[in-house]
Amino acid sequence: MESAISNPDFNLEDEELKRTKRRKTETRDPESDPKPETIKWRSESEQRNYSTKLVEALRQVRRNSSSSSSPSSAKLVGRHREIRDAANRVLAVSAKGKTRWSRAILTSRLSSKLAHNNNNYNNTKHKKGANRVGAKVTGCSRLSRPEKKRLPPVQRKVKVLSRLVPGCRKVSLPNLLEETTDYIAALEMQVRAMTKITEILTGAPVNRFASS
Repeated sequence: MESAISNPDFNLEDEELKRTKRRKTETRDPESDPKPETIKWRSESEQRNYSTKLVEALRQVRRNSSSSSSPSSAKLVGRHREIRDAANRVLAVSAKGKTRWSRAILTSRLSSKLAHNNNNYNNTKHKKGANRVGAKVTGCSRLSRPEKKRLPPVQRKVKVLSRLVPGCRKVSLPNLLEETTDYIAALEMQVRAMTKITEILTGAPVNRFASS
C-alpha cells in the first residue's frame, strides 16, 4: 500500500494500459475477422466427410460393375464415367444444394435418364418411319441462317466460363464469378480426396502435375 502511494506513476501507467486494451477490443473491425466462407472446402472436417461419402459411392459403383463379365473397352469407359459422376454427385451433396452448380449436378442425373429414354423412343420411332418415307435433305436451311455476330473477347471468355460451370449459362457476371470461385474450391477438395484414395490403394505417392 505504501509502495503504491509512493509511486503514483505506476498506477497511472497500469490504468492507461487497461484503457488502451479496452479501446482496441471495442473498436475492432468485425470485417477483419476471418469469415467461415474464406476457408470453405478446405477444413479437415469437410475433407473427411467428403472422402467418406466418396469411398461409399465408389464401393457402390464397384458392386454394380462386379456382376458383369470380363470388362471390354466400352465397359471400361462406362465405368470411368460412373466414377466421375459419383464423385461429382457426392461433391454436390456436400454443397447441400446451396449453389447453382450443385443443384445442376443433382438434377442432371434425372435429366440424363429421361433424355436417354426419350432418345431410345425417338430412335425406334424414326427407324419405323424411315422404312416408309424417305427423308429429304436440302441445303436451304444453311443458306438461310443469318451469320452469327462475333462477340468481344471478354464476352466470349465469359460465355465459355459459363459453360464450364454447371447451371451457370444464364446468370449475371457477379453470380458467375461467385459460383466459379466456389466450384473451383470444391474441385480442389475433390482432387485432394481422390489423390489420397489413390495413394492408399496403390501404396505410392501420386504426382498430380505429372504429364500424361
